[in-house]
Amino acid sequence: MGGTARLFVISGPSGVGKGTLVSLVRQIRPDLGLTVSATTRPPRPGEVSDVSYHFLSEEEFSRRVSAGEFLEWAEVHGHRYGTLKDDVDAMLVSGRSVVLEIDVQGALKVRKVLPTAVLVFIEPPSLGELERRLRGRGTESEAQIDLRLANARRELELSARYDVRLVNDDRDAAAHRLVEVMKAFETDGGNPHNGSH
Repeated sequence: MGGTARLFVISGPSGVGKGTLVSLVRQIRPDLGLTVSATTRPPRPGEVSDVSYHFLSEEEFSRRVSAGEFLEWAEVHGHRYGTLKDDVDAMLVSGRSVVLEIDVQGALKVRKVLPTAVLVFIEPPSLGELERRLRGRGTESEAQIDLRLANARRELELSARYDVRLVNDDRDAAAHRLVEVMKAFETDGGNPHNGSH
């Protein structure tokens, strides 16, 4: 692919389908680099260390924060998550664009450290649909669902600070729109009219 390697930061509310969307985009664009987040949360069934996440102890995470090794980190739902700078730098230097799937707090921190990062906010078709998706996962308690919906309302308010807002109504269509957005930013720095995607 011609153009400039860029860091694309993908965020949106819990349950909006970010992970699925990023997986689909990576099938269309296998050249994209994907960083592995570090986290202090315990692994879920089927998750593999250094593939799903870098699972770190609280002590190790704190040591790396103090050493300035994170591009961003945040506490979300009682656990810390972060992106190691070296992971991102290595891919950009090799000419590969990078997809980083993180929460809104983290995305806004990345923008400060790396102003050329492209922030993409994935929106649900509606909060009602988001609630339906969260309940459909069957992994959260009622209290956790309420917390995630409250967080989603706050995150939607911050979406105006993103370069691109994209509604995940139909997975495949949304993935193809995201690939087009990436191509636009890699080739000509993006299109000023892309806020409506």
